[in-house]
Amino acid sequence: MTTVPSTPVHAVTPDPATAGSLAALPRLLRSEPALAALIGAADATVAVPEAAQAVVAAALAAFTQRTPLLVITATGLDAERLGDDLSCLIAPDDDGSTEPGPVVGALAGPVVVLPAWETLPFERVSPETETMGRRLAVLHALTGTPDSGLPPPPRVIVAPVRAILQRLGPLEGTAPIVVRPGQRVDVAELLPELVAMGYRREHQVEHRGEFAVRGGIVDVFPSGVTRSTD
Repeated sequence: MTTVPSTPVHAVTPDPATAGSLAALPRLLRSEPALAALIGAADATVAVPEAAQAVVAAALAAFTQRTPLLVITATGLDAERLGDDLSCLIAPDDDGSTEPGPVVGALAGPVVVLPAWETLPFERVSPETETMGRRLAVLHALTGTPDSGLPPPPRVIVAPVRAILQRLGPLEGTAPIVVRPGQRVDVAELLPELVAMGYRREHQVEHRGEFAVRGGIVDVFPSGVTRSTD
């Protein structure tokens, strides 16, 4: 069952930026009657072959102004696969403004995957640090104060049903620490903030969630990235 809030379908003009790419494919469904009925209905069900599910979901994201669009899958592997497909089918937002440079640790792109905890309730094992970081990043992107220096919030969130059923933490304390190029940072204030957020101080950074101080350099390995950042 797919429940879509009632929202008008707007005409979409061809986008030269996506011409010849997979991102132009969902817009070809603009004249599909079933899609128009699905978007215009408060509660509707549509059967879509598995091979076309990513295209239909991308078309829904293109023709509705309600964001984010939540897509629920059966398993985490299905969510990762569908997220990869949607990333190819949905073009990044382009409002004509100057694109910010790469932001380490921030969500990037119109599609994100909300992962589920790998652990079961009452297990004496902590979830992976990367999973915790990704879940917090999605939560902040949905509830945090808009920041022009950070990428825009995702337009589509893909999540396995297990991730939807699991409780999220409190909103307090989910705001990330943002350090911008050229900004002067008081290390004496930064280090306690990192510890309060769960980071561990080590002599050498090797894993996510660790930081080290080498003279005037603070080496931090954010929980949601694949490498450490000085």
